[in-house]
Amino acid sequence: MEEDSYIGAVLEDCRSKMGKALDHTRSEFSTIRTGRAAPALVETLRVDFYGTEVEMREVAGIKVPEARLMVITPYDKGSLKAIEKAILNSDLSINPSNDGTVIRLSIPPLTEERRKELVKVAHHKAEDGRVSVRNLRRGARKDLESLEKDGDISTDELDRAEKELERVTHEFIADIDHVLQRKEEELLP
Repeated sequence: MEEDSYIGAVLEDCRSKMGKALDHTRSEFSTIRTGRAAPALVETLRVDFYGTEVEMREVAGIKVPEARLMVITPYDKGSLKAIEKAILNSDLSINPSNDGTVIRLSIPPLTEERRKELVKVAHHKAEDGRVSVRNLRRGARKDLESLEKDGDISTDELDRAEKELERVTHEFIADIDHVLQRKEEELLP
């Protein structure tokens, strides 16, 4: 049963990495705005903080007091302009309002045209997720083939393991497609 432990280790490692790819795809979807204010829209924006690129959440507090309003309070008032610049340079298409203390982002309702553009962005992010999963499958397949080549597993074991790997891959791609479908429903009510 030593073969099973080799195969199990490869498949478990692959499943874990595919889970991370799915989580990353979900977090990418959270950055696509849906007409509602959400901290996820800005918290990963890169801010030039005294010469160092850091994420927004590291230099400011982000609150959502209303459905269409976000308030960003910098921990250091000197970073206000850098935060404003990061928002302007992002693909959010939102003009920040800076009062010298906080930055307010008023989230406008999405137009039909902008909704369709965001659906295309979501499709690209989903495809990136699918490609990641497929690349992980390719790496796991190489690992399994090298185990067979080294004589650690039999050809029959390799065939069974590849079928299991294929099943797991389809499962994760279906999960990505499901997350994409939910995001499309959010964007196109």
